[in-house]
Amino acid sequence: MDIFDKINELYDKRRQTELGGGDERIEKQHDKGKMTARERIDYLLDDHSFVELNPFIEHRSSDFGMNSNNAKGEGVVTGYGKIAGKPIYLFAQDFTVYGGALGEMHGKKIAAVMDLAAKNGVPFIGLNDSGGARIQEGVSSLDGYGQVFYRNSIYSGVIPQISVILGPSAGGAVYSPAITDFVIMVEKTSQMFITGPKVIETVTGEKISSEDLGGAHIHNTKSGNAHIKAETEHEALDAVKRLLDYLPANNQEKAQVQAYESNDNLRANLTDIVPFNAKSPYDVKKVIDEVVDKGSFFEIHENFAKNIVVGFARINGETIGLICNQPKYLAGGLDIDSSDKAARFIRFCDSFNIPLITFEDVTGFFPGVKQEHGGIIRHGAKILYAYSEATVPKITVITRKAYGGAYVALNSKSIGADLVFAWPNAEIAVMGPEGAANIIFTKEIAESENPEQTRAEKINTYREKFANPYVAAGLGMVDDVIDPRETRIKLVQALEMLHNKQEERPRKKHGNIPL
Repeated sequence: MDIFDKINELYDKRRQTELGGGDERIEKQHDKGKMTARERIDYLLDDHSFVELNPFIEHRSSDFGMNSNNAKGEGVVTGYGKIAGKPIYLFAQDFTVYGGALGEMHGKKIAAVMDLAAKNGVPFIGLNDSGGARIQEGVSSLDGYGQVFYRNSIYSGVIPQISVILGPSAGGAVYSPAITDFVIMVEKTSQMFITGPKVIETVTGEKISSEDLGGAHIHNTKSGNAHIKAETEHEALDAVKRLLDYLPANNQEKAQVQAYESNDNLRANLTDIVPFNAKSPYDVKKVIDEVVDKGSFFEIHENFAKNIVVGFARINGETIGLICNQPKYLAGGLDIDSSDKAARFIRFCDSFNIPLITFEDVTGFFPGVKQEHGGIIRHGAKILYAYSEATVPKITVITRKAYGGAYVALNSKSIGADLVFAWPNAEIAVMGPEGAANIIFTKEIAESENPEQTRAEKINTYREKFANPYVAAGLGMVDDVIDPRETRIKLVQALEMLHNKQEERPRKKHGNIPL
């Protein structure tokens, strides 16, 4: 045997590894409408950029017939490559090998590539397609999960972490995605749940399908566990590419500024989009489209807690994070889910040096027994905490209403806003004029010969005296009252002015956010 025989042996072993569970199982994967792990990698990464790591790693279990099983690659493909020329590290679970189940060495492969991603300050992507822990390996498989969870946690806020669910993700397998920054799911293909339908039926007697229990629709609309919903695997992987385009490689960098030319930053349509009547609904996404670079808005958590809109966009080519009340839903009020949604997004942007712009039109925190008993105090406090903690540039635009504690919570000057702008029709007060007048002028209204007329007069009196932007501007709580048509111009100028902002917080191990 000479060196060429050894080289041929190498290529034979590599081909066996690349086949994963073999042709028959690959065909079954395709029959389900799913790509294989390597096909997903090929689609996601730039051509010929993928470099595989640890392809020959094997388990060392011999129980329950494991010594006779052939698990090439240990059910997961790991390595690094490039997306749009930018380096990334990733893993892709191979469902054709033991159903992608995670064992000791499977977990070790993922942990090793995560360490490399962190050391090099490069985003990390997980393509999840796994039935859960490898039962045959017992507690060793649980330790493998722990190795991954630990790194998800420690590297959180250091490098962006994105999870794509491309099949089942059950039991311990769901916790790694839950710790990562973004979770993308595919309709009718992806499921996430701690305990499956059969276990639930056995324990509680409830009958439910896998899709209704933990499908993409459920996690994108009800639980909020997923951030983006895709119709196909290709669409899900395209979302990864687009998402990375807005992000820096790590927490020591800023997102790359893209060239953008705009000859006219005046936006006359804004006065038509937002009704003067504070009770009339409108779509805040139309405001966003007018203000940001054309076609740049990328919404996150689109189908969850629709009363607040969050997402990435660009202004003059610079990545920004947007947090906007949505008057179309619950009058833009803040409830438990929207508080969680906003706070998490704010903290992500702050972790990765992305400026925050808030469009505010809020009546307050949503009232009700269900909200109070569900912990709206604790959940609402997360927004206050997230904005206060953030040190990136923070700009607020009050388009109409800004009432009570919600006004304070949504990036007011008192909790650290760098700049607050208000449109001339903005109402900034402890509460709306109607409610305030009813409380302040209760006696006068009750004793009046015409209570309704008196109430209307008192409402107008309160509105003119308090519910306008000039009282807040006079106290320095609003930096400027601006022409709505000049909103983009003001934001361009503000971002330029705040480009080199630096701000320190008291030295500490970490704070204790009200989770």
